[in-house]
Amino acid sequence: MNIYAIGDIHLSGNPPTKPMDVFGPHWHDHWNRIKTHWQSTVTDDDIVFLVGDISWALRLEEALPDLQEIATMKGKKYMIRGNHDYWWSSANKMKNAMGDTITFIQGHGTAIVADTPGTNGESIIAFGGTRGYICPGDYDFNVDRDQSIYNRELLRTEAALEEMNTSINRIHAERMEQGLPKLSEKRLLLLHYPPFNENNAPSGFTDLMERYNVDMCIFGHLHDPVSFNRIPTTFGNTELKLVSADYSQFMVQKIL
Repeated sequence: MNIYAIGDIHLSGNPPTKPMDVFGPHWHDHWNRIKTHWQSTVTDDDIVFLVGDISWALRLEEALPDLQEIATMKGKKYMIRGNHDYWWSSANKMKNAMGDTITFIQGHGTAIVADTPGTNGESIIAFGGTRGYICPGDYDFNVDRDQSIYNRELLRTEAALEEMNTSINRIHAERMEQGLPKLSEKRLLLLHYPPFNENNAPSGFTDLMERYNVDMCIFGHLHDPVSFNRIPTTFGNTELKLVSADYSQFMVQKIL
């Protein structure tokens, strides 16, 4: 099993009602390019994380054509919300609309036992997350407007990390009861926003990454060369993976 990720696919129906090439010619026909690479690379046994900014729709019913298109793609799909996903609704409404074809994550986490390349056999892969938010010290951060939202997203992030730990401990306990050897663990945190401000300064999100021993933080949101070049490969002991569609040249990125 392999794990892939992509963010910021910005769909708007087919044909698109909001073509993305208004943001530059590199966006021309971007969804067909993503689909071609996705379908030729991913298998139905693989996982694909979609880290927000999925559809320009304003309501869930308007987003359904985009979500149904994603549902036809290979792999097990897990999705978090982006800052432009105004269509995002309650977990029950989205579950009723899409069934098991897409798993929507917001402040939740889980863990599975999987055999992924580079892990020397089976290991526990824990993953979860939420949208995240701009961080204090960012040029656009306004305390009166943004502090409460930032604090809420920290709570959601911690809730996801706690659920990941609970799932890890449950798997260890079950294997111990069966007399099976203990497995190594890998924790993957999904966010839409980067976990720090535009100066890459420590934040509540990076504090949580350190406290919960996050191995990899996967995020999108960024779309310009300056931002692409400023993102480090690691923060503390956490590997960083920027997976914005335009950053990854409109291909799903292999994570594990």
